[in-house]
Amino acid sequence: MTALPSLRETIARHGLDARKSLGQHFLLDEGLCRRIAGLAGDLTGRHVLEVGPGPGGLTRALLAGPAETVTAVELDRRAVAALAELEAAFPGRLRVIEADALTVDVGRLLPAPRVVIANLPYNVATPLLVGWLRRAADLAGMALMFQQEVAERICAAPDTEAYGRLGVLAQWRCRCEMLLRLPPGAFSPPPKIWSAVVGFTPHPEDPGEALFRAMERLTAAAFGQRRKMLRGALKSLGDAEGLLAAGGIAGDRRAETLSIAEFDRLARALLSRG
Repeated sequence: MTALPSLRETIARHGLDARKSLGQHFLLDEGLCRRIAGLAGDLTGRHVLEVGPGPGGLTRALLAGPAETVTAVELDRRAVAALAELEAAFPGRLRVIEADALTVDVGRLLPAPRVVIANLPYNVATPLLVGWLRRAADLAGMALMFQQEVAERICAAPDTEAYGRLGVLAQWRCRCEMLLRLPPGAFSPPPKIWSAVVGFTPHPEDPGEALFRAMERLTAAAFGQRRKMLRGALKSLGDAEGLLAAGGIAGDRRAETLSIAEFDRLARALLSRG
């Protein structure tokens, strides 16, 4: 195989300066990229989706491991061109797709077993995660990098300040674990904040699309007015008192005090009302 140019050479050759409008912060430390690539466990026989690969630092690390294939979805045409060299060097193992990741159906794009590993663009990280949680049954696991504040919200426990809608949705569908924290200097250009990698292992039970939508409605209402008691916060859902009684939840509690299991009961009660 022809030696690949360094990541910095690739960036210079393709004018691939990180753009704030795309939420880009590139990982150029090869050792760190290898470490992140290993956080999703043994990838032998697995098909990996990477979103926003940029110049391909993490992509190279994934290809150096045992993953069956890597599919890189990239919106930036400069990065797509830069990754073409890598695609040519790993025929049949790397596929580069120019697309908006928010429009990509992982279940249709990749064969099973599927894993998502990505240094997510900050500006679309949350909607991407919610979309993958919706289809978590299609995935064997995920290792995703977020702003540390977002990562802490994902992993937060009840009765903490960071606990909210995103944490409930994530923990309801997956076992979530903070795997690695990275300082601003790990990236080029350095962001103003720390970042963190969160590991997601989907729970065996698939709640289905209808129950997921019910949980989205429930958590949006509950945390939309989180300082209110639930009997007030859930009024927009209709008959809040009846819903809370069906879920066995006292109306004077607040959203941040509810466990994932209690949110599950309420979501199922909401769905049963039609």
